[in-house]
Amino acid sequence: MEHSRGLAAPGPLERRFRLTWALIQSDLYRYAGNVRTASFLRHFLFTPGFKYTTVMRLCGYLRGGRLGKWTLYPPLKLLLLRYRYKYGIAIPEYTRIGPGLFINRFGGVMVNGDAVIGANCNITHGAMLGQLNRGPKAGSPILGDDVFLAAGCKILGRIQIGDRAAVGANAVVTKDVPDDGVVGGIPAKLISNQGSEGYINRRVWPDVRNGFRPFDRNSGAGQK
Repeated sequence: MEHSRGLAAPGPLERRFRLTWALIQSDLYRYAGNVRTASFLRHFLFTPGFKYTTVMRLCGYLRGGRLGKWTLYPPLKLLLLRYRYKYGIAIPEYTRIGPGLFINRFGGVMVNGDAVIGANCNITHGAMLGQLNRGPKAGSPILGDDVFLAAGCKILGRIQIGDRAAVGANAVVTKDVPDDGVVGGIPAKLISNQGSEGYINRRVWPDVRNGFRPFDRNSGAGQK
């Protein structure tokens, strides 16, 4: 499950920009249900989660290019840091994140840069993906696709969170969570196998190497 589907290896500048734009469109679709320019402007101006992730994605794009790294990246990185303190969202631009990231509310969202987040994941205020520096679970969390993180939950160390899993409010997760698992409590324990169904809306196709596509629930395939 350790993957970052839809994240292609760095290539030509134009290809990387198309991939970055597809990721931003995928994020927007999770908020607005469309990728129209008016929706982009509205959410960029008034939705802190989308504003942060858009700047974060662009920072990641510029950081990987020779020219952008020394020109546009520094001021955009400063803007990202400003949003970090303004909105209480700390997700480094080099974090491996699949398409369709949705940040519900804002404040206290802390993600270690070595964490991996799959496609169509929801992160709620107060959630943390933290690193452990020693022990059998040393490292950072790895989230599958369609994962829901409720308010105030903490996932610590190299924990595998399965596809379609849900983590309850204020839970502290120190063990792997299976696909479709629902965990809660301190320490978190498996309480059901109903997963994140109903919490993850407006899903997008996990592979965006050929562009953004909404996910068709009926056929199990993306649509243009």
